Amino acid sequence: MTDTARPAPSARDEDGFLASLAVYLRRRVLIVVLLGFSSGLPLALSGATLTIWMAEAQVNLTTIGLFALVGVPYNFKFIWAPLVDALDVPLLGRWLGRRRGWLVFTQLLLVLAVAWLGFQDPVLSPWHVAFGALLVATASATQDIVVDAFRVESLEVREQAAGMAGYVAAYRVGMLASGAGVVLLVAWFEVLGVPRAEVWAWGYLAAAAMVGVGLFAALMAKEPPVPADAPPREAKVAKRVVQTALGAFSEFLTRNSAVAILLFVVLFKFCDAFAGTLTGAFVIGIGFDKATYAGVVKGVGFAAALLGGFAGGVIARALPLSTALWVGGILQMLSNLAFSWQAWMGVNVPALMTTIVVENFAGAIGTVIFVAYISALCGNRAHTATQYALLTALAAVGRTFLASSAGFVAVETGWIVFFAITSVAALPGLALLAYLQARGHFRELAASGR
Repeated sequence: MTDTARPAPSARDEDGFLASLAVYLRRRVLIVVLLGFSSGLPLALSGATLTIWMAEAQVNLTTIGLFALVGVPYNFKFIWAPLVDALDVPLLGRWLGRRRGWLVFTQLLLVLAVAWLGFQDPVLSPWHVAFGALLVATASATQDIVVDAFRVESLEVREQAAGMAGYVAAYRVGMLASGAGVVLLVAWFEVLGVPRAEVWAWGYLAAAAMVGVGLFAALMAKEPPVPADAPPREAKVAKRVVQTALGAFSEFLTRNSAVAILLFVVLFKFCDAFAGTLTGAFVIGIGFDKATYAGVVKGVGFAAALLGGFAGGVIARALPLSTALWVGGILQMLSNLAFSWQAWMGVNVPALMTTIVVENFAGAIGTVIFVAYISALCGNRAHTATQYALLTALAAVGRTFLASSAGFVAVETGWIVFFAITSVAALPGLALLAYLQARGHFRELAASGR
């Protein structure tokens, strides 16, 4: 084709493309990205990384499984979210503003909690470890509340998509840093000759220092303006909390098949949570070292999860929501069987890479599609924030309460049968999906524009 036959790109098209890239360099968006990194740090420190530490210390599987319960604050953060909205942190709120005051407060609390947790002994002081992990999870859940509010209030409408995309990517990087990064750092300390009893303390101190990224962002940020329709500071907080909660609950519970919807939210990702609780303990328990765990489970798994997230977005856009949920649910169920195969193969790095790629890719597809479904449920703008918090809290039930029994099951059955059971655990969620589809639930969502 000649140059005269090909239409030249207009200046407007070029400006639009350059503007789409330039939005990521705006100060407000960059600050949200840095806060995403800080938000992603704590989850592994009270979860997967802590599991590796306990497994290496030869804590029994039953106890490790029960430690999934330290994630309870993520389930109930909606309870104190209105308090974060209504109250200022003493001194910090006066100096920095309401949102930035809470940001700095939660991050300082995270630094102290992570450092304190690192100096505990999982064998000699399991209750101290549990308290430290619970404190980390509570500070992390509160930070999530504040960062979400700050992001929405700080970014312009045209910046929201870029801000959220950058936040999610940075969140995953934060998880990688506190997961594979800390585990590799601990392994390196061992090579350097640091006493074995001290390596995890130094690893957690390094993680505490990483929270400084979020502190820097909070201090460099501009306090978002208080909305014009915000209730006066002297308004009764308790009354507003009760009215918001009652409105959100009543609107949701009056929908058709409300109970089935809530059960589906709890159970759809349960098979992933059930297996994921002991993934780290499994990899270390069958004979892999920490460096392999960090390189394969966290490194290769991270790349597979990013690709799976992209694939999930494509599927969610290309297929009807119910069909996409079937694809995600079935892939999640089948991917857990890869761990049964890994248990049969034993210490085999190529097999581990295959297992981790399959599980992370399929799990990310399921997660993206599931988030699209939860977002569709929150169509009432008057209650979007409250209902989203409630639904994500319900979704976390599988990761905390239900999955806490994983250690008992693994001890009784062995790894091969255990992961087969986690695959079967997907069936109740799929049964509810079939029920909701038959009841016309997804037609109602489409008709309502949600």
